[in-house]
Amino acid sequence: MPALKRAAVAIALVETGDAHDSTALLLTLRAAGLRAHRGQWALPGGRCDEGDTPVMAALRELHEELGLELGTGDVLGLLDDYPTRSGYLITPVVVWAAKGAVISPNPEEVASVHRIGLHDIEHTEAFDFTAIPESTRRVIRFRHAGQFIHAPTAALIYQFREVLAGRHTRVAELEQPVFAWK
Repeated sequence: MPALKRAAVAIALVETGDAHDSTALLLTLRAAGLRAHRGQWALPGGRCDEGDTPVMAALRELHEELGLELGTGDVLGLLDDYPTRSGYLITPVVVWAAKGAVISPNPEEVASVHRIGLHDIEHTEAFDFTAIPESTRRVIRFRHAGQFIHAPTAALIYQFREVLAGRHTRVAELEQPVFAWK
């Protein structure tokens, strides 16, 4: 089996200005013109270039996709690597965007940007698990805006929720739907 290619995503936290839930994470809907995973929900991110650390790649991709220029001092930590069926090992990098950070999506990569309040990921019904005949592993889904968001994005957001709650939950064994295996 070939080695997995390194990739990184940013779980970018921003202030919402909402008294009910003052912090949100940024989720994107990928542009329709992209070669891979077009029209899918995703955290900002992409491949690690030669010599990149996951932090470097996540910060670069966050800037390329959303115009957010953050530095290593804005990194809060890393979550567990997630191996995908399409041949990547994704490292989630949790970052804090300072108050007033301007988000300027790149229309070639991002169709829309969504702020997901942390209270939205904490609800017990926010995530569910289902089975598929192609795998013995559980498929995780995150409900947002009347749609399902699947792994790897759902798995990474789920682990982030678990970390916030003080639970040590691993997600590498959570399955992706078959359409994401390519």
